[in-house]
Amino acid sequence: MSTIQPVILTADLDALLGFYSELFGAEEIFRVPAQGPAFYLGLRIGDTDLGLVSKENPGTGAVPRILLSIGVDDVDETLGRVETLGGSVRSAPKDMPWGQRVAHISDPDGNPLNLTQPVPAR
Repeated sequence: MSTIQPVILTADLDALLGFYSELFGAEEIFRVPAQGPAFYLGLRIGDTDLGLVSKENPGTGAVPRILLSIGVDDVDETLGRVETLGGSVRSAPKDMPWGQRVAHISDPDGNPLNLTQPVPAR
């Protein structure tokens, strides 16, 4: 069995922790070290784990090489909270032909995310 866990490198661990906690209900499940400033935070969002690693200079690429797609109950409601929590909206929600409503956002570090929800069959 193998498990894949996305891990985001960030210079501002607190900002990303707040963003993912407030927007998606992420819960901290693991911390290294256990006391003091964290180097690594393990978060759980629903049944998925996400890691955040504190790195002074995480670097930036011209083109993102990873995209997180996160299923939410209500794309429009979630989208309304993104900027308040330090993220940015890259595109408005749109119903896609494959049966999902999708909006594109960025977290406070500029990492791209898709917000998705199933669209009821018509």
